[in-house]
Amino acid sequence: KPGVTYPEAYITTNTRDDRVHPGHARKFAARLEALGVPYLYYEQTLGGHSNDSDPDLNARRWARHYVYLAQRLMD
Repeated sequence: KPGVTYPEAYITTNTRDDRVHPGHARKFAARLEALGVPYLYYEQTLGGHSNDSDPDLNARRWARHYVYLAQRLMD
């Protein structure tokens, strides 16, 4: 809603996700941008839902999650 103070959102998606279309994350980011709300957005272009088939991509995905959480919990 306009005028509400939100924490910085962390939005992730995958271009090739066959279960959750990346358009949902893109629309959410666009709405936050229209409201002037800060957010972080990352869209992986390889893999699929959760990148679980590629251990390297999966490790990188979890590293991004943990860094984001650590930064927010320690601030």
